[in-house]
Amino acid sequence: MKTYLIDDDNLGNYLTETLLRIEGFSTCISTFESAEEALDTLLSKRAAEAPRVIFLDLNMPVMNGWQFLDALQPHESWLRGRCHIYVLTSSLALADLEKARRYDLVAGLIHKPIDSEEIQAIRSKLEDEDRANDAD
Repeated sequence: MKTYLIDDDNLGNYLTETLLRIEGFSTCISTFESAEEALDTLLSKRAAEAPRVIFLDLNMPVMNGWQFLDALQPHESWLRGRCHIYVLTSSLALADLEKARRYDLVAGLIHKPIDSEEIQAIRSKLEDEDRANDAD
């Protein structure tokens, strides 16, 4: 499964990527320290090459997570069902949770640091979705 990790924090990226690999979540992880670079890469791909999961930090310079999500809105039709975005945040603000719910591509909000239980829950959710799609 292809996964994007978008966060300007080097240590956070290292820890999250290491945990994703230990948990066997993904064999193909692309890490971006810039939301702009991630957006350019994502939009240059065909639908079949889109990452299954994006872990997106909110607080980044130049383009933050909210701006990244806004930039994806015109592309929702080809991303929906293929790409699940999990917002990573160190904020405990209820407003962030409410705002994240307004974006159809956002599958959830995770408080940093992500842990094994959250990774397993996401994997389980994706596997359930795959089974449902296979049954159709």
